[in-house]
Parts: sequence; C-alpha cells; structure tokens
Amino acid sequence: METQTIRFFHRGQVQEVSDAPVTRTVLQYLREDVRCTGTKEGCAEGDCGACTVVIGELQDGGDVAFKAVNACIQFLPTLDGKALITVEDLRQADGTLHPVQEAMVECHGSQCGFCTPGFVMSLWALYQQHTPGGEPPARQEICDALTGNLCRCTGYRPIIDAGQRMMALPAPAASKLDPKQIADTLRNLKRGETFHYSVRGQHFYAPRTAAEFGAIKAAEPGIRILAGSTDVGLWVTKQFRELGNLLYVGQVEDLNTVAERDGFIEIGAAVTLERAYAALTAAHPELDEMWKRFASLPIRNAGTLGGNIANGSPIGDSMPALIALGTEVVLQRGETRRTMPLEDLYLAYQKTAMGEGEFVAGLRVPVKGFRGPQYFRTYKLSKRFDEDISAVCAAFGITVEAGIVTAACVAFGGMAATPKRAALTEAALVGQPWDEATARAGMAALGQDYQPLTDMRATAAYRARGAANLLYRFWLETRADALPAAVVNVRALGAGEPVSA
Repeated sequence: METQTIRFFHRGQVQEVSDAPVTRTVLQYLREDVRCTGTKEGCAEGDCGACTVVIGELQDGGDVAFKAVNACIQFLPTLDGKALITVEDLRQADGTLHPVQEAMVECHGSQCGFCTPGFVMSLWALYQQHTPGGEPPARQEICDALTGNLCRCTGYRPIIDAGQRMMALPAPAASKLDPKQIADTLRNLKRGETFHYSVRGQHFYAPRTAAEFGAIKAAEPGIRILAGSTDVGLWVTKQFRELGNLLYVGQVEDLNTVAERDGFIEIGAAVTLERAYAALTAAHPELDEMWKRFASLPIRNAGTLGGNIANGSPIGDSMPALIALGTEVVLQRGETRRTMPLEDLYLAYQKTAMGEGEFVAGLRVPVKGFRGPQYFRTYKLSKRFDEDISAVCAAFGITVEAGIVTAACVAFGGMAATPKRAALTEAALVGQPWDEATARAGMAALGQDYQPLTDMRATAAYRARGAANLLYRFWLETRADALPAAVVNVRALGAGEPVSA
C-alpha cells in the first residue's frame, strides 16, 4: 500500500503534509512547521488548555461539527479529511476581531495572556452552537465549555462574562470560516478507502470499515490501536516512547454509531466520550454528574468510550458505572465477534481477556428497566471538581422487591489493580431488607473486598473510608423506610441554583 499525503483544511485552504513523523503532534506542526504560534504549549498532556484548537468534521447530514480539542496530544495524521481552526483564523477578512475576541477585550477576560488563545478557542467552539443575537449560553454551559482551560491567573468571572457577551455582538460580516465552504472542502477531501501514511518506516492506517480495521489488526496483531490520543499521546509527549505502527479507529464509520436495539444502547468503539455519555445519560439520568466530571470537554471530544474500556485503567471512571449497569463488551478478531460481560474483561493490572488480534468493537448497555438495577447511582471523589483523576469512583446498582434486596452490583475504581466488583459486599446486601443495618453490613464487607493503595491522590485509609461512606450515601438516597435523602446536584453548589435533583 503506497503512502498518501495528510490533507486537511487550515488557514482558508487545503494543506498537504507528506514528511512529518507519524507521531508529530498538531501542536508541534503549528508552532514549529507553519509558525502559527498563537497556540501555546503548557502541560503537553491535555490538561491545561493552552493548546486548545477546534477541529471541524463532516457529519452525515452534510454539516460541519466543530469541537475543541488539545493540540498537544493529537497526532498530525488524524487530521486527514478534517478542518483545523486556530486562533489565527478568527481575525476577520476586514481585519476586525471575531465577536469572541471582542467580548474578551470588552470584559477584560485576560491577564498574562498566555492561556487566552485557548480560552478563546473553547468559547469559539461554543459560539458555533448558538445564534448570534439570540439567547446567550447559560453560565453553567460556559463553565462546562471551559473545563479544559485551567489557567487561574485571571479568574473566571470576566471570561464567563465574555462567553455571555459574545452572542450579543454583531455577527462576523466577512468571516474566513464559512461553514458551507468548509463543508464543501471536506466533502472533496473525504476518502472512500483506507488512508495510509508512512514516514521513515512507521505506518499509520485509518480504515473506513470495521472489516478493513479487523483485517489490518489480524495481519499485524501487535499494531498499536489509536483512538483519541488522550492516553497514547502522553506516551510520546511524556514518556518518549516509540509506538510502532498505528491503526486509527477514528474514521471507521460502522464503529462510529450509537443505536438502541433489543433493550440495549449499542455504542461503537469510535464514538467519542462526549457523544457516548450524552446517549447514556439520556437513558440513565443518574450519570449526568459523572458525564460532566469525566476529564474535560476537549478530552471527551477526542477520547472514545471504547478506548477508555480497552485501556482498562484502574482509575478509569467509566467502568464502575458500566459494570453496575450490566454492560457487555463486544470484541472482534478479523470479522468474528464475541460478547462478554464487561466485568470479565479485566484479569489483572493492564491485562485483559482479549486474545491476539482482538480489539474492542463496541459496548452494549442495558436501557433503564431492561436487565438493569432498579436503583442506580455513581459517585466520584477527587481533589478538584473539574478535570481531575478519581481517588475513588463508585457505582451501585440494586433491585428491591417487597423491601428485600434481590440483586446487587457494587463496583469501584481506584480501589484495586482493575475496576472491580465487590463480591462480599454484594453478598451482604442480597436477601436482606434494604435498611440501615444492611447498608452498614455492606460497608463492613467493603474492607474485605478491597485493600487499596496509598498514592499521591489519596491514602489507603481515605479510600477505604470514602468508599464505605459512599455506600451509606447511596442507602440514604434510596431508602424506603423513611424519607429518602435528596440527590445532591454537586455541580449546582456555589452557583446559586437548587442543589436537589
């Protein structure tokens, strides 16, 4: 298979790259190759937001969807067929500022200025979702859009003010970023076959179908699968690892679908975390807080739920909730597929039940009321509310009939080498009345199910106490022998909004 050039839309025209290393990041390309230095480098791991850019992708309906991502961990070949928008693109053809930039000036939304371009790009992506002159985005929506921008030198209030002010300013009269022009360009760039890019003996493959993807993986079982680069990207920027050949899931159309069939939500392995959580939360509203607290919006815009599952990190926030809901994982080798309970996928730290040449093709999550728990909650303990790694992530699902617990699933992240169910705790609950005595028996059993470690995020004692207290909170919120406690909307605390949901 001959190598092809990377083609994408940037600075008002199609750019072609043929000699960049496969793992060259978008940030390196911008700053070092084309001297677009408005995009800054801060952490080089997708946390600080200084490098935020916006990616435009052609949708099935023919429109372009714009989403903020971290340029520092995105590999350049993943841009093929997409549009790359940077802060340099926002200045209008007549030299005036974009309304997002003008609003930042008016509201004094910048101090040292280093991280300002990243804030501007996050707000520009939000701007595309609203009508100029129309209703401005709500304060919480602006805060959600800025979860990936962690600069603290300015304070967020004037930046949030700018996020509301930008919609009231006149729309751009002569924008260089006409969505119709971008859509037409991306249609012309769209490939119908596997994209293959190779430099200095390293290969990057971006198949269009699951069959092509499976064939490449079967022919080269050791090839590295790449999804959103939210973990693999750090292997390059922080650990300086050589990754070998890469197999990109992001362009596989039949793995980028969400559908509801036979009582399950079926989520393909290429579906982003943001899109996947939107579908899951529609069916299970209890996931709303976890959705917004999972990493940041730019990370959720790039990373995939399938990648999070395949990674198998013991602190991955998705797995406990999905296990508690009775999720099945779909594995594929070549064109052959098999399904297993998600909890059975993890054997040991960084070790899964996937065979040679096998990969995660998707997930099947029961919809509410179908093979799922009657009561379901998930909780996250971390030092920071937004964009932080969990010290403990808990998920509880139980079914109660005539006051007796007939089924229970308790799963934790951060408590063991893998996401793990609490078998002894579940045994202490099932067959017992759902009362305080049973809840406290379950709390005691947690100490036998888990022996957590002490690390920089939390001590073992804190994890053990926190896990037990979360089970007690779950009982308080679902008990029937007295008035259940209101579910606390943690996101509303301090925002002057009602805290009960």
